[in-house]
Amino acid sequence: MSSQEDDLIDSAIFQEPAGYYPPPKPATYESRTLQTGEGHHLWNGAQVVTDYLYDHKEELVCGKNVLELGAGAGLPSIAAAIWGAKNVVVTDYPDEDLVENMQINVDAAKDVLPRSVNVTVEGHVWGADAERMLAKLPLCTPGFDTLVLADLLFNHSQHRALVSTIQKTLARVPESKALVFFTPYTPWKFDKDMAFFDIARESGLQVTQVVKRVMDKLMFKDDKGDELLRRTVFGYELKWMILDG
Repeated sequence: MSSQEDDLIDSAIFQEPAGYYPPPKPATYESRTLQTGEGHHLWNGAQVVTDYLYDHKEELVCGKNVLELGAGAGLPSIAAAIWGAKNVVVTDYPDEDLVENMQINVDAAKDVLPRSVNVTVEGHVWGADAERMLAKLPLCTPGFDTLVLADLLFNHSQHRALVSTIQKTLARVPESKALVFFTPYTPWKFDKDMAFFDIARESGLQVTQVVKRVMDKLMFKDDKGDELLRRTVFGYELKWMILDG
């Protein structure tokens, strides 16, 4: 398969015709024990970035404005809210079922959320106008302090759109960081996953690897490709390049 054909497949991820999928099954719940409290079981990147947020919560969470892109069930967002974030915006593709699922999970955690935290759920198309998300912040706030992107890099055709959303939402101050954590579930496309960071650098972001963790088990045991890579979570911090003068 050519590289062009590969990209066309990636870009079609949200283009299935109506009625393509069977009716949704009733909601089910899985849980995993965090270093404090309970959360929903998610893909490897979300699990590891949640642990990273806990380990660095004074720097990344406490009193911070946090935005998660492609949140799915929203474990990192909910954990950040529990651990002292000021404002948390949980986003994913603006599909009614996806947005409803995020809201269900946030509502399920309301009994353990501090009263001081404001958690909102939004649909967002990467690369589109970010004003609805920024409007959730207090007046005169330059942007979000912490962005979370967990297991999103498989969607290679959307890398530039993802970086565009980072540019629009990450506060342009030295302390702000975007956390990009992922597992190469299709190891033969690892180079394409990593191309995201080339685009980030071209866009004025400094890229630093902060995590490399090998998980105990495969997420998708029947898939093909290098098993070690498929068990490995890579974590990166993105910051604005601050130029002197």
